[in-house]
Amino acid sequence: MFEFTSLGIANAIQEKKLTAGEAVSSCLGAVEKYDEKINAFICLDPQRALARADDVQKNIAAGKKLSRLAGVPVAVKDNISTRDFKTTCASNILKGFEPIYNATVIEKMEEAGLIIIGKLNMDEFGMGGSSETGAFGAVKNPWDNTRVAGGSSGGSAAAVAAGEISLSLGSDTGGSIRQPCAFCGVSGIKPTYGAVSRYGLIAYASSLEQIGPIGRNIEDCAALLEIISGQDGKDATCVLPEPFSFAERDKGLEGKKIGLPVNYYENGIDRSVKNVLLNAAKQFREAGAEFTEFRMPYTEYMIPAYYIIASAEASSNLARYDGVKYGYRSKAAMNLNDVYRMSRNEGFGIEVKRRIMLGSFVLSSGYFNAYYKKATDVRRLIKNSFEKLFSEFDMILSPVAPGTAYKLGENIDDPMKMYMGDLYTVSVNLAGLPAVSIPCGFDEQGLPVGMQLIGSAFSEAKLINAAREYQGFTDWHKKIPDDAP
Repeated sequence: MFEFTSLGIANAIQEKKLTAGEAVSSCLGAVEKYDEKINAFICLDPQRALARADDVQKNIAAGKKLSRLAGVPVAVKDNISTRDFKTTCASNILKGFEPIYNATVIEKMEEAGLIIIGKLNMDEFGMGGSSETGAFGAVKNPWDNTRVAGGSSGGSAAAVAAGEISLSLGSDTGGSIRQPCAFCGVSGIKPTYGAVSRYGLIAYASSLEQIGPIGRNIEDCAALLEIISGQDGKDATCVLPEPFSFAERDKGLEGKKIGLPVNYYENGIDRSVKNVLLNAAKQFREAGAEFTEFRMPYTEYMIPAYYIIASAEASSNLARYDGVKYGYRSKAAMNLNDVYRMSRNEGFGIEVKRRIMLGSFVLSSGYFNAYYKKATDVRRLIKNSFEKLFSEFDMILSPVAPGTAYKLGENIDDPMKMYMGDLYTVSVNLAGLPAVSIPCGFDEQGLPVGMQLIGSAFSEAKLINAAREYQGFTDWHKKIPDDAP
């Protein structure tokens, strides 16, 4: 379905060139043809999706006002609650679990006429940077099936890149939308914290994570963000009074002030990635943007602060999986202590256990002030530094990751190396800011490279307009893997 964007599919449905059922059938056929290679989907429900497509088509025919994306098939990361539809976080501890309620974003998408066809693979509970830690196997990169798709929203990005679906939902805790988008050559938006309801997003690190869209281009992502954003009475942290509207466009990039963090381009970044990004900056400059180089402060503290805070929150949030209330329970347990210990030991994977242990340690008596308190202090410094930077710049252009997609299994046994891959993304979550990831070229091995545009809180429209302009005079977002369906 690469000849269609999500908005193109919706327009074709409105113009009666295509039906919602045909769009769903096309996606289901692509999944059947291609997903064995990339393992992006955990589960599908064709019968349910086709029935839903018939209902949506009838509403469209009756002239019911839905949305710009009415009739478009969409797939959802498996940590977003879907009623009577398996939601497992790619973990054995929730294997087969079917929630009794929908996440707010699911309710909003269904009201808007989108059609959910399935749930997407991921790192277990979102803990990982490669989508290799889940209980359902690794997600593979559509550009090279021997390489990772990125994480933790690897299935969400890979399914779009492979043409199985034109639009998906992911979640971003420390780069989990932006990094897989960069690795797979697609576009994605990490919204401002508080712009999209987290009700029904199964918690990993509650103060860091946001749900966001992934699509072929920034226009598709913007259209979906308009639908899922806005206040929700079920989530007190969701503070955006009204949904975003991105209909109004800025006139080009002329005079836009963009910051370039030079220390991001010095040590640790792959040479070909650096060259691609600096060429993208040159294209922005040629389009009228004004660049100023600066040194991003506190870079040496970003990874430690992020992993201390994220692991602490994970330790607290995952305490609910005890084998008693719901989820997996060990059959070998003989008493209550066994139920707790054995269910968690058998149900959780190694990366989740590692982060629970780290989080429990930094929250423990005698270590709280030494680690967790210091991490929250650093978080405040990082947030303040961004506020100062955005008094000078409209946005910041940075890498998403220091390299392109690496080989499957290459970093899975070296967690520190994998954690360091988040250097350019975690500060955005610590500060609660928006960022977009868009493709901007390829490295010497023919693998996609992504760039990140970071803005001040609730400046999504500014970032999306800049990404629109860039995608208007480049075609990196139109490139597809050779053997995609």
